[in-house]
Amino acid sequence: MTMISSTEQTTNMTSLLQKIALRLRGNVIRIQPRRPIKGAVLLSYITLPFIAGEETLGAHTNRWECREIARIFAELGYAVDVVDWESERIPKRDYDIWFDIRPDMEKIAQKVHGDPYKIFHATGTYWKFQNEASRARLNAVAARRGARLSSGRFQKPGRSVEIADLITMLGNDFTASTYPLAGKRVVHIPISTTHIFPSPETKDFEAARRGFIWLGGAGMAHKGLDLVLEAFAAMPEFTLTAFGKGDADFINAYHKELYETPNISYKGQVDIGGREFAEAASRSIGLVFPSCSEGCAGSVIECMHVGLIPIISRESSVDVDGSGIVLRENTKDEIEKEVRRLASLPAAELASRATAAWAYARERHTREAFSDAFAALARDVDRLIKERRTAIL
Repeated sequence: MTMISSTEQTTNMTSLLQKIALRLRGNVIRIQPRRPIKGAVLLSYITLPFIAGEETLGAHTNRWECREIARIFAELGYAVDVVDWESERIPKRDYDIWFDIRPDMEKIAQKVHGDPYKIFHATGTYWKFQNEASRARLNAVAARRGARLSSGRFQKPGRSVEIADLITMLGNDFTASTYPLAGKRVVHIPISTTHIFPSPETKDFEAARRGFIWLGGAGMAHKGLDLVLEAFAAMPEFTLTAFGKGDADFINAYHKELYETPNISYKGQVDIGGREFAEAASRSIGLVFPSCSEGCAGSVIECMHVGLIPIISRESSVDVDGSGIVLRENTKDEIEKEVRRLASLPAAELASRATAAWAYARERHTREAFSDAFAALARDVDRLIKERRTAIL
């Protein structure tokens, strides 16, 4: 029988009470500024970081980022209403700014009162690109394995790009290329990270050169784990440690590779800041992540922060700044080739690349970098709101 500690019981009870309180408030988190209110913002993202403890912020970058977005708007003098992006229950108040991550903002447009400045926050690629890419991955697995998976990463169709006044985007120029922007203004905001790590310069690169990691979430075929498993099953001289919450159908289709292949170890979901991930990273030289569609893959950024050299797809939407390898074809054969090529480099070059990956992530992808970029954007939008009000008067 599994025993639950008093601390865990208290945490669970607190979480339950917070969820009940949220329901009683109409599923809205209301944040008031400390200065006179100049207007209101509808922030359609996630409410979790406002009702759960600090420990939840380390599980995904979007939790801290959503909270920071609300804080920045509140500091500018706006009252902020936060709702979950899939909710259609919108408070009945006039909004000056509407910030949303849903690809179908038009679905609730009639429920958003006032004449708000509309910001679509693109956390992934364009829905049509992503859906086609994810479907193609599932079809490829079916052709190779005879297994019809249902665990893709499909987005709702929608016209958020068309109705938005401004698009903020976590990804790079590749991400932008998937959207029908038609002259719309796009502001790139650097994705943050959940953890930072010391420089990898003291690592034993000679000992680590044959170790690799895959780190991802749901939609394992979408994120290329099928290709990585097939590649490493054919390379017994290299080791692969796979981390991520599994899809049952994928695990069933790749059970042999995940559980019965000596050089492959599947560890499931992991705490990036914990000992298990740190030990695996110390034994590994690189990350292999051939996803078919991402809006700046957070797992790649996390691994660069720990000093792993990225071998990634262009569709991962991460600029590796010459420290890593960007796959051209995303095939099993190409993965094998690039893994062998990276592992064959002198230890000094491996150290140089790993340190460069770490330094790039430290410079571009931190909470401070996200906050600075978003604060600059928010100030600009605030200026536009003032100009709009002046023009009306």
